[in-house]
Amino acid sequence: MQINENNITRKEKISIEYFFKHAKKNFGLISYTGKIGFEHFITQPNLHRPGLALAGFVGLFTYNRIQIFGNTEISYLNGISVEKRKKIFSKIFEFEIPCIVITNGVKPYQELLELAKKKSIPIFGSKLNTSKSSFLIIDFLDDIFASKLSVHASFVDVYGVGMLFVGKSGIGKSEVALDLVERGHRLVADDVVILTKKGEGILMGAGTDVASHFMEIRGVGIIDIRSMFGVRAIRFQKRVEVVIEIELWDPDEAYTRTGLDDSKIPIMDVNLPYVKLPIVSGKNITVVAEVIALNYLLKHYDYDAAKVLSERIQKKMKGKGNLSSTNVDYFEHDFE
Repeated sequence: MQINENNITRKEKISIEYFFKHAKKNFGLISYTGKIGFEHFITQPNLHRPGLALAGFVGLFTYNRIQIFGNTEISYLNGISVEKRKKIFSKIFEFEIPCIVITNGVKPYQELLELAKKKSIPIFGSKLNTSKSSFLIIDFLDDIFASKLSVHASFVDVYGVGMLFVGKSGIGKSEVALDLVERGHRLVADDVVILTKKGEGILMGAGTDVASHFMEIRGVGIIDIRSMFGVRAIRFQKRVEVVIEIELWDPDEAYTRTGLDDSKIPIMDVNLPYVKLPIVSGKNITVVAEVIALNYLLKHYDYDAAKVLSERIQKKMKGKGNLSSTNVDYFEHDFE
């Protein structure tokens, strides 16, 4: 199976107003210039420390990024005259800078504020140190500008393992997810799952803001998982760790019997463990899904049952032992 990646999207820009609204809420950013320049846009997820630009060299000035003034920049500016600072600020404000963030609780120079207001460039402040401020802003921007993919699936947190159930429409993905929720697991999203590539090798999954934690059960209709099962039955986001494809049993298909060959499926260049799960009459898909989650956790902690059994068989064969011998020699009067 292949996931259709034709609808991968990525934001091209966000407004300064949007950035400040979330930065103020999440890590206490303050504005020294009011709402001036809120109509401007941020187009880059990276930051820039304008040390060289402040020293007069603007040949490599990446002006289209958020500019961070940390201790190094402030120390340099403190050591020069007011007139020289004005010339420096006038020079860098010739460029279309999205905004400036001053860290460590340092208040901006009056000449910087006056010129910023004339040029409509927002000046923000953070009480956090430069490293912490930069980390939080970059983490936020990475999420905002990350690649996103919408997939038709059900996404459930099973024993802490993010399990993405895919398959043809009507195959029973929602019913499996509902059964797992009833057994105490947590629904992340159903029908439409938005996957976000966060860093290298990590996919995060979430639902849409409209259909969040609503589920369609054919023959029943729309149900609200949160209202029906409570907040313990939902979560808003989860890392995708296992992809399970549910399909009707195909006698001509070669399904995994031992688990020695770990199958992977690439989604947005992230290789994820992949299990093809056939449906036959009498098979309890929910219990099997729980076993897949527990087996994933065992492998995560360096225990692979298939490899252990394989090693035992090979060891027995090398010793020319009887593979069918019982593992109990003495039953200790146990006749049950």
